[in-house]
Amino acid sequence: MPELPEVEAARRAIEDNCIGKKIVKAIIADDSKVIDGVSPVDFKASLEGKTIVAANRKGKNIWIELDSPPFPTFQFGMAGAIYIKGVAVTKYKRSAVKDDDEWPSKYSKVFLELDDGLELSFTDKRRFARVRSLEDPVSVPPISELGPDALLEPMTVDEFYKALSKKKIGIKALLLDQSFISGIGNWIADEVLYQARIHPMQSASSISKEDCATLLKCINEVTEFAVEVDADCSRFPSEWLFHYRWGKKPGKVNGKKIEFITAGGRTSAFVPELQKNTGAESAKAAGKRQQVKVQKIKHNDSDSQDEEPEIEETAAGKSKVKQRGTNTKRASTKKKSKESNSDDENDSDEAPKKSGKTKQNKSSKGKGGDQKKKTRGTNTAAKRKLEESDDEEDTADNDASGDDDDDSEQDKDHKLSNKTQSKGKKTTKQMAEPRQTRNKPSKKQK
Repeated sequence: MPELPEVEAARRAIEDNCIGKKIVKAIIADDSKVIDGVSPVDFKASLEGKTIVAANRKGKNIWIELDSPPFPTFQFGMAGAIYIKGVAVTKYKRSAVKDDDEWPSKYSKVFLELDDGLELSFTDKRRFARVRSLEDPVSVPPISELGPDALLEPMTVDEFYKALSKKKIGIKALLLDQSFISGIGNWIADEVLYQARIHPMQSASSISKEDCATLLKCINEVTEFAVEVDADCSRFPSEWLFHYRWGKKPGKVNGKKIEFITAGGRTSAFVPELQKNTGAESAKAAGKRQQVKVQKIKHNDSDSQDEEPEIEETAAGKSKVKQRGTNTKRASTKKKSKESNSDDENDSDEAPKKSGKTKQNKSSKGKGGDQKKKTRGTNTAAKRKLEESDDEEDTADNDASGDDDDDSEQDKDHKLSNKTQSKGKKTTKQMAEPRQTRNKPSKKQK
């Protein structure tokens, strides 16, 4: 697409062939997407009868200065091009008009006939260009927003280094930013970075002053040479990347493999063997990404294996367990199962307390859930009743073996203990089997 050399070639063609001539006829396309901010009728009226005084350019923009304002301005976009009938103007890949095509082209947006019979046409096949009629093109966007022109306003090494040191974006993206430096497009950016041996993704602020000087030298040399040969790519040096970057499959330049990446939103050709991303900023950014990744892993898998699982209840009644230190927890449970009978009973009492919510949530829906809840409640009540009866038995035994000094008190206690004992024996008889199933068999039984 047109970049600084192609647009400068068009400006020079106008300057060489149209200065001092009067516009006798203008035809403006009825295309509001390209003809921006002015009607075709008003645009036509502002051109006819005027004399062309100068042709100016900044970046990828041209404006034709007339003997009175407003002036027509042309932002070339992706496929904008200037053609002068009978005059060879440099063509490029995206240009639309061929020598044997109809004239003016069906893609013509502005057609001018001059008083000596010369005809000029601005075409745009893809309709990304913008044509405007402005009183003072330099003072309003887009031209007022452009950075220094890469050809006409070259920076010094110190200025360039200082400007880059403030930018933490990739160097390719920065070179494409027309507010930073105007006129550099995709192929020029790839070319100068290749010649300077700088990776297109390297952070601009990480480039050394020495490499900045090399890059600035390459920018100046590439743009000056391309303009000198009127953007005729057949005359570009054979060692330039330009000649090998257009194929669908990566080719080679000077025996080195070319690869393609997306940088600054554009497909970018570079040579990995020569262009290394050594920027400190890129390494720092990669380190930050790695650190974030490690933090996420630590958040999900806690280093503390002894922590118990946290139970979260969901709206659907199901439980979600954040398991931390699962393996250690299971080992701990197995260890507890090998402890004494009393400890085993205590553990069995505490287990429902820890996991009760989870079990209830899982079984809270439907009859099955209610039935499980009832069964668990019955077992717990029976167990409590059994423990009470055991306590009563122990009390009765102690009372029966009391001192003989107080016979009357002993008789009362003995009667009470007989009642309690008989009551306790019934309960014990009923609950003996469930209790035995919970107790761990003795070594003899083993």
